[in-house]
Amino acid sequence: MTALVLSVLLSFVSAVAYAGGAIVQEQVALSCAPDERYGHLRRPSWWAAVALTAVGGALHVVALAYGPLSLVQPLGALTIVFALPMAALFVGRKAGAAAWRGAIMATLGLAGLLALVGTSHGQSLTAAERIGTAVVTGGAVLTLMTAARAAHRHPAVRSVLLAVASGIAFGMSSVFTKTVTTDWSDGFSAADLPSLAAIGVFASAGVLLSQAAYRGGGLAAPLATLTVVNPVLAAAVGITMFGETFRYGVTGTALALSSGVVAAGGLILLTTERIQHTPHPASKAQGNSQERPSDSPARPASDPEPLSSPGMHVPLPALHRHRLRVRS
Repeated sequence: MTALVLSVLLSFVSAVAYAGGAIVQEQVALSCAPDERYGHLRRPSWWAAVALTAVGGALHVVALAYGPLSLVQPLGALTIVFALPMAALFVGRKAGAAAWRGAIMATLGLAGLLALVGTSHGQSLTAAERIGTAVVTGGAVLTLMTAARAAHRHPAVRSVLLAVASGIAFGMSSVFTKTVTTDWSDGFSAADLPSLAAIGVFASAGVLLSQAAYRGGGLAAPLATLTVVNPVLAAAVGITMFGETFRYGVTGTALALSSGVVAAGGLILLTTERIQHTPHPASKAQGNSQERPSDSPARPASDPEPLSSPGMHVPLPALHRHRLRVRS
């Protein structure tokens, strides 16, 4: 088995683990009573979902060690695609036609990338390139944050700007992860500590910025934005800085870009459709408001929590409305 095939298989299993963890997490969230803020922590199923997410993250890192960044990072989007049939199989959620079209587009686009990716030479970044990349990326993220702050009167614009910053941060965390895993093939050294610190900073920034993007701007636009920005940036860095190539020269590169556009369009369609049809966790509880005393305020609804992954942020799959059970 070649290193490329192994990285693809690991990416597939990682995406399945993430999707499974997302489905279980949402099931637990929907079954908890509105006043149970930390009730999920007492449920073994929630911890099983956390374990699945951890397994997915570990496999994603190993896949980056064996495969090119320009392939492994886009394959992380398969989490959204796999969540569609898994939700239909395990929780009876029937997806709409738009969701299936998005899944097909994303699958075909990713398959095109898979067919065109060339061999990876295991090239890493020099110390100067790492510093320059971190400085430029940090400057870009800060600039977007400043612009988002200036656009506070326009929630949609602010949300998209923060989502772009989040996608950049997540993408660069995977870039430094690829650098570290390549270096570790020759053994760990103290020179890798700054790269490990960069991974922690960019990954944390990606999570915080994505959550800030969801506040006031909804989920659809920011989530679709960072879902596309993240793999596009990582793939661009893989090609320009890691020496990764596509087959058939210029023609193969053009076909790969076309495949990437198709995959991105499918991800946007699938992401927005999933969010628009995801039932509110508190919607069922609101339907039982007549049973509450008139002076007892209803608990405000919260947006469904997206699933975080190394360099990827994907929505939880929607569940069938008739299967929701929320105790009041």
